[in-house]
Amino acid sequence: MEAIWQSALCATNCGLTPVVGAGLDSYSSVCCRSDPERVPFGRKLDLALHHSMSALKNTIIKNVLRVLTHPGVRQAQRTRASLLRRIRGAAAHVHYFHQADDPYSYLSVQLLERLGHRYAIDLLPHLVSAPEDSAAPDRERLVHWSLRDATLLAQAHGLEGPMGQPDPGAVALAESALAASLQAGRFMVDAVAISRRLWSAQPQPEAQAQADAQAAKAAGTVLRKQLGHYLGATFFYGGEWYWGIDRLHYLEQRLRDEGLCREPASALLVAARDIALPGAPALHTSPKPPAQLHYFCSFRSPYTYIALPRVRQLAEHYGAQLQIRFVLPMVMRGLPVPREKSMYIVADVAREAQRVGMRYGYLVDPVGKPVERGYAVLHQAMKAGAGLQLAQSFLQGVWADGIDAGTDSGLYAIAARAGLDKNFVDKALSDESWREAAAANRLELLDMDLWGVPSFRVNDLPGYWGQDRLWMVEQDLIALR
Repeated sequence: MEAIWQSALCATNCGLTPVVGAGLDSYSSVCCRSDPERVPFGRKLDLALHHSMSALKNTIIKNVLRVLTHPGVRQAQRTRASLLRRIRGAAAHVHYFHQADDPYSYLSVQLLERLGHRYAIDLLPHLVSAPEDSAAPDRERLVHWSLRDATLLAQAHGLEGPMGQPDPGAVALAESALAASLQAGRFMVDAVAISRRLWSAQPQPEAQAQADAQAAKAAGTVLRKQLGHYLGATFFYGGEWYWGIDRLHYLEQRLRDEGLCREPASALLVAARDIALPGAPALHTSPKPPAQLHYFCSFRSPYTYIALPRVRQLAEHYGAQLQIRFVLPMVMRGLPVPREKSMYIVADVAREAQRVGMRYGYLVDPVGKPVERGYAVLHQAMKAGAGLQLAQSFLQGVWADGIDAGTDSGLYAIAARAGLDKNFVDKALSDESWREAAAANRLELLDMDLWGVPSFRVNDLPGYWGQDRLWMVEQDLIALR
């Protein structure tokens, strides 16, 4: 009980706010050891109870998420949904949510007819509005990145790419035409031509039918939110979401597993892309300096966790120097994360982690002080040549091993796995210089016209956002060999 009181006293007397997710000894190494007599017994008891309940809450949450994110549970949910559908004699309904001014929707809509022909499904299209500001906190950069990214994806997958972001007037006309097509039951037939004209700056035909796009978008947006998502270019089937052509392979494989593919011997419409690592690892014999692989990351990002082993493989295979560039999580930078986004990320990371052979789900969210404490140790570990090891240990610890990095015991355990002892950790926690580094990294990320993590850049080339863009990073490394 005295340990509980002491951490509560430190929070009270040193002006720190207890963080949900932090444990009993979470403040002992970053603030003073105050005199217990200065705090009333009632206050001690209240704070002790708060920390005890936080620890209990963490234990419950991490065990529940461990179950919910397990591949076996996901498969059981799919099996149950399929069985119920068959018992009811219902068709396999796949909902598709289309955002007219979203370049990822432009790519997705080009595959709808082929998807409907290849699989015994009923495709139900809906028009939707752009995501709310809370789901797109840096909308201008999101628009710029999406346009560039969709162009690269189109080239890689043999699709038509956007020629530029359409103006609002053209978007409104296209939306009206798409709404009319929906009403007439011709969306699957008309949507590609309407979208092609929109994204190639061609006028829509004057005689083209028009309808109330606002009503259609409102209905689609409400349904999307009810089902639990926030983006366009999304597919929903049997309780599970699939975003854009990037996750279409998961939907296709599920439909095949359920016996709904009319051409079982055919290849997937869009195969998953990832790093290839062709040939033998590079031996750096060139007089030129090795490539610099910049890795913008956050300890609160599970995508950062599942990306790190492959980033490390890329650096080793191509003889690049890996530069860890940590930034504060968006929510700690005042950028909100809506519930739909958080829930989708948990489910999507679970699928992606299984695909790349990584454990995930036994987690303790490190938001707040745990991230700051981790960065303090990481900043010093990088100087000692152990930054990569500490980053891997921390990320695995909080996202797969159920370690509470907000406690001293948890942080010591994470550091020990990276070869760093208690004295190293305590000294690192007394140094606030990591804040300057995090701020500088954030400014550089914004200068790259990106805002989220994980993001990557090779030398001074344009950067990429997302762990599913590492294959693009690999292309840059190959070009520099």
